[in-house]
Amino acid sequence: MTTLSAVDLTDPEDREQQADVTRRLLYFLNAPIVEYCRLRGVLPAPGAVRIAIRAGDDENARDFLYEIPNDAVTPYYVPGLLRTVLTGPQLHSSSDVDEVMGMALIRLRPQEITPDPEPEQGRALTAVRALSGPGDDENPFLIGFLMHGDGLLRLYLQRTDRPGIVGADIRLTEMPATALIASLPSLVEEDQYRQPSPDDPHCDLLVDLTNW
Repeated sequence: MTTLSAVDLTDPEDREQQADVTRRLLYFLNAPIVEYCRLRGVLPAPGAVRIAIRAGDDENARDFLYEIPNDAVTPYYVPGLLRTVLTGPQLHSSSDVDEVMGMALIRLRPQEITPDPEPEQGRALTAVRALSGPGDDENPFLIGFLMHGDGLLRLYLQRTDRPGIVGADIRLTEMPATALIASLPSLVEEDQYRQPSPDDPHCDLLVDLTNW
C-alpha cells in the first residue's frame, strides 16, 4: 500500500494539466463515463493526475484510482482514455497496481492504449465550453447552441459590431477545433461566409464554417 505525503505542484505545467483535466471531467459528475462507471474525483499526484472511478452498481461497486502521467497525454484525450480502459479487459503488471485511500490504484500506460473516440456530445461540449468564459457575463459572445445534422453544431453568437445574432455552423471533428474557435469573432464578420437565415428564426443570418 502506497503512502504519499502532501503533493506540492510546483511545476506550472503540472498545475495547468491538473486544472485542465479537472475542468474537462466535471461533466461526468452528472453522467457516467461509461455504463455503471461514475466519476468520484480528480486527484493530484507527482507528475500525474489520478482519476477516481466507482465501477459497478450500488451493491457491488468498487472504487478505482487511475493514474495518468502528465507528459503522456494531453487533457483532451483523458476521457477517451478512460472510456477505453473501462469498457474492455485490460492487463496490468503487478508493478502498476497498488492501493491508496482504500481504492485500487492502477498506473496506466497511455502509449499502449488507443483512446475511445469522443462522442458527438463531448465534442460539442468542448466547443461550447471554449466560448463560455466566466468573464463574459456582461457582454457574452455565445448565447446559444444547437446540435443538428450529421455532426454539425450551430453556435448562436452575439455580434459586437451591431445588433443581431449570428448562427455559425461548425463541424464536430475528432480533433478540437481550437484555431476555428479562436478565430470565430473575426470570421463571423467576413462577408464570404454569410448567408440569409430563412429557416431559423433564432438568428438574423448564418455563417457557414463547416469547411473551414
